[in-house]
Amino acid sequence: MRTTVGIIGAGPAGLLLARLLHNAGVDSVVLESRDRAYVERRQRAGILEQGTVDVLRAAGAGTRMDREGLPHDGVELRFDRRRHRVDLPALTGGRAVTVYAQTEVCKDLIALQLADGGPLLFGAEALAVEDATTDSPRIRFRHEGREGTLVCDYVVGCDGFWGVARTAVPKDVSRIFERGYPYSWLGILADVPPSHDELVYARHDRGFALLSMRSPTVTRAYLQVPEGTDAADWSDTEIWDELDRRLETDDPAWTLRRGPVTAKSVTPLRSHVHEPMRHGRLFLAGDAAHIVPPTGAKGLNLAVGDVVTFARALLRYRDTGDPGPLDAYSETCLRRVWQAERFSYAMTTMLHRAPDATGFDDRIQRARLDRITTARSAEADLAEAYTGFPLDPQD
Repeated sequence: MRTTVGIIGAGPAGLLLARLLHNAGVDSVVLESRDRAYVERRQRAGILEQGTVDVLRAAGAGTRMDREGLPHDGVELRFDRRRHRVDLPALTGGRAVTVYAQTEVCKDLIALQLADGGPLLFGAEALAVEDATTDSPRIRFRHEGREGTLVCDYVVGCDGFWGVARTAVPKDVSRIFERGYPYSWLGILADVPPSHDELVYARHDRGFALLSMRSPTVTRAYLQVPEGTDAADWSDTEIWDELDRRLETDDPAWTLRRGPVTAKSVTPLRSHVHEPMRHGRLFLAGDAAHIVPPTGAKGLNLAVGDVVTFARALLRYRDTGDPGPLDAYSETCLRRVWQAERFSYAMTTMLHRAPDATGFDDRIQRARLDRITTARSAEADLAEAYTGFPLDPQD
């Protein structure tokens, strides 16, 4: 098999890249190790930045998102029993976010790809990326019990941290930057309408809590828990009771709605950046190149920024012969990546209580929250980062 762009991974990044290339008349092949059902049901991100929403619409993948997604014009910070709403459009010149689950983004893009896009092979396990520094890099893969080779002009690895794309970059040219966090998130899905119409980020002496949603009838919520926690050790009642404690407020009008918990999981938190994001004609995107703690809602959106940057650079080269944007892919993406890492780190350390936290640490967290809730410049910085850094480096 031969194609212009070989894409490893049919998550939102790989699928969106295939759509962008198809719309521009560039052929591609997508290899996904899992089956379609798995891709369409794996729970991941749920917050789309303004730029991500705009790109999906422009790509022709926004119809159902516009019909079923939940636009949010604000988020709430909660601490010391106080509530503070951050008005996103007022602080960013009109930008907002949309709640629309990654599972739904994938469903929409898969349907488009299968209807009129290039080949999308489920159950196709990428085994290796070879000859990345030549004009014809290759992806060795296994599909339906047989090994094959996909010869490409370019390979884009959207296959996550454990995929083969990242490991194809030689160790002697790789630089790894990472940080672990001494806590995890216990996440739930529950069949109950959300208790608030916008996300609530709560800092509490017992630990962080996040109240979110997946739809008008499904609540998504998270609790900070110790590393190594087993979700099965928490009963539904214990989870709701702890959410109640950490979301407490002096506002008598607010109450936490409880309902049947349909799913529980524990997610470790970490920050990770792989530099460079390009090696020869191999380009890394999404979790293959960087991971952020979920506090800032940046993971999916960073992946979208990566593939948009690649697609624009490739089309620039095709249309003008200018290789500059392709050559600058890693540098261009990393500017945005490190800003997202900064924001996610700041949100995480401001809202989570470390196991060894001292009174000084607690006071610093409160001071940071006080600054955001009393200084418009600090609040605007949060709002601008939360709604998304520009996809175009010239913006």
